Amino acid sequence: MYAIETDNLTKYYGKNRGIIDINLKVNEGEIFGFIGPNGAGKSTTIRTLLNFIHPTSGSASILGKDCFTSSKEIKYDVGYLPSETNYYDFMTVRELLNYSAKFYGRRFKGRIRKLADFFELDLKRKMFQLSLGNKKKVAVVQSMLHGPALLIMDEPTSSLDPLMQHQLFDLLKEENQKGTTIFFSSHVLSQVQEFCQKVAIIKDGQIIHAGSIEELRENQLKRIKIKFNSPEEASDFDIEGIIETRKNENNLEILYSGQVQDLIDQLAGKDLNNLLIEDPSLEEIFMHYYEKG
Repeated sequence: MYAIETDNLTKYYGKNRGIIDINLKVNEGEIFGFIGPNGAGKSTTIRTLLNFIHPTSGSASILGKDCFTSSKEIKYDVGYLPSETNYYDFMTVRELLNYSAKFYGRRFKGRIRKLADFFELDLKRKMFQLSLGNKKKVAVVQSMLHGPALLIMDEPTSSLDPLMQHQLFDLLKEENQKGTTIFFSSHVLSQVQEFCQKVAIIKDGQIIHAGSIEELRENQLKRIKIKFNSPEEASDFDIEGIIETRKNENNLEILYSGQVQDLIDQLAGKDLNNLLIEDPSLEEIFMHYYEKG
């Protein structure tokens, strides 16, 4: 059983594109990243999965249940963190979290205290007194309150300072080790690279690639840094499969999509000083797919 499965999930707003033929398979227990710039369709996909908006066509299931006919049942097993939150201003943090707990028929008193301590939240403060960062922390606690089997997070680190972002990911790793599946959208690619096991790239409402982080790195691109013993050698070097080139006197840096053996063969007769072959960053891979698309 998949934690999330979609089949040609599509949403149009009138004639305007939302998402088109989204096909996702997220295994239970995975940490899955959904990446793309603002406006690519990340939030529309998530809101459709949660039945906040209705699809134009296609189907989707969460934990084996139909997202649209079993929406109420699904919500007991899912934690959701929206990209933006609005709360009742004059509720205290404790009142808000206790109110949220009632939807699950439980109090979660110990869980609230533990998570509030972790995020350094003052439960007595009223919502209007909180900074954007602290309101985001409340939203994170609210999403995790009931120990969901699936945690869906839309841009989870927005408004959080770098230290708290790091602490959040540490906590999410702990929850994942307990069995929670985590699906989160982001445009901060370094976080996805460090945290996720699998990733899907969305562009203009369509998924243009999906796979493991390792597959993206190993099977597609390499960052090659070559130091020649003369500027002429650097200027004359050319090989099929070069995506991007940067030259500086004797130094040549390329983003390469061909076979490494072909590259080595081409370099065999060159006067080299140094050679470095490394995996590109996820940012470079991401831009490669976007430009190719």
